[in-house]
Amino acid sequence: MNQKYILITGASRGIGRAIALEFAKNGHPLILISSKSPDALKETRNLVSSYNVDCLIFTLDVTDYTALEQLKATLREQRIFTECIINNAGISYFGLIQNMSIKQWHSIINTNLSSAFYLTKLFISDMLHEQSGCIINISSVFGNTGASCEAAYSASKGGLNAFTKSLAKELAPSKIRVNAIACGAIDTAMNSRLTAEEKAELENEIPAGRMGTVTEVAKLACQIYEMNEYLTGQIITIDGGWT
Repeated sequence: MNQKYILITGASRGIGRAIALEFAKNGHPLILISSKSPDALKETRNLVSSYNVDCLIFTLDVTDYTALEQLKATLREQRIFTECIINNAGISYFGLIQNMSIKQWHSIINTNLSSAFYLTKLFISDMLHEQSGCIINISSVFGNTGASCEAAYSASKGGLNAFTKSLAKELAPSKIRVNAIACGAIDTAMNSRLTAEEKAELENEIPAGRMGTVTEVAKLACQIYEMNEYLTGQIITIDGGWT
């Protein structure tokens, strides 16, 4: 019998780790991927192990299509199939566009957007075979509104939102749901560049009066996964009323 797993990218810390723990808590076996943090990824696996679910970890570059092909082949040999893909891997760049290098631009677009295409292209066959499945893309409110000094990040998340909506229409006949979570200001390492004063100013702008937590995003991801097949093609915002 084929085992069905939840595949999560960017799972070594932050939102990705929180999502892994939430799904493990609900008894789902996991495939966890991190590009650059093998020790942190092992720590995530150790935390997951307390829930007695199978957890496979892989350190590889999600922008490397060949490496992802090899991963898919390895999993197929072990008769491990995915029933849900959570595209969470993401990086940011804060600065004026004229100071951004071509390499930095491509790095952000490839990590935040192209990796979602690569993983979907490779792993969607499992879901098509079963005529069921779920894809959740972790996006940002800046994909809707744009953000000053974060043009590349905003562009990548805007592209991810459009990819979500288009793919949902393509896969709905196969009973595969595709949605995105547009995160507002979440208390993660990505926002650690903020000074205490900047963080306080930001929180004053948010009607809820605080930044969101990774656990809140993780719980939303699980709720989306558990919803019926009619919820698809949606960009679901979690931002405390900020935007």
